[in-house]
Amino acid sequence: MTSGDVKDLQPEAYFNLNDCYFSDIFKDINFVWEALSKTKDYITNVFHEGIIKPDYKNNFVFIGKGTIIQEGVQIQGPAVIGKNCFLGHSSFIRENCILGEGVHIGHAVEIKNSIFLNKAVAAHLNYIGDSIIGNNVNISGGAILANFRLDKKSVSIKKGGKKIETCLDKFSSIVGDDVIIGVNSVLNPGTLIGKNSLVYPLTSVSGFYAAYSIIK
Repeated sequence: MTSGDVKDLQPEAYFNLNDCYFSDIFKDINFVWEALSKTKDYITNVFHEGIIKPDYKNNFVFIGKGTIIQEGVQIQGPAVIGKNCFLGHSSFIRENCILGEGVHIGHAVEIKNSIFLNKAVAAHLNYIGDSIIGNNVNISGGAILANFRLDKKSVSIKKGGKKIETCLDKFSSIVGDDVIIGVNSVLNPGTLIGKNSLVYPLTSVSGFYAAYSIIK
């Protein structure tokens, strides 16, 4: 793999981390998806070291100031929710999730082992598993980020005619800053979408896409 290939797969290619309060989770990794394997230990450590304290139903969950939690929301720890977020009715935040500041999670959205950077939006009726969502991303209603291959093999990424093995049984997507994902689209396991890209509604997506891509 060339140096250019590696650069395209590092966190800085997808995210502006200057205002990210958990930016250190992205340090010392070769590939951006490796941050997902660090979420559990990262969250556990910030609790055990006393950096933050659980404050939601004694479930190793931290809720930032100004965050609104509507009726029927369920949060399974460990999880860290940033300031001024919105968790809509009947949303389900499963274990090992980190949400940045100003994140909007709409009605009946399920998130598992995922990272959301600042002001990312999952509109409603979404499933987002084992993914990293960039700043100001909009995931429209009904879009699914699937994390498990039907053949049960580990997830790989297709890039430039090459196959890159992640060695992960469950991994969906890396979605760069300012991406818009249209309604009822599906991001399949092993999808990387660069900054400022657009996914059309009802589109099935997999593989690597550079910044400013239009995917339809």
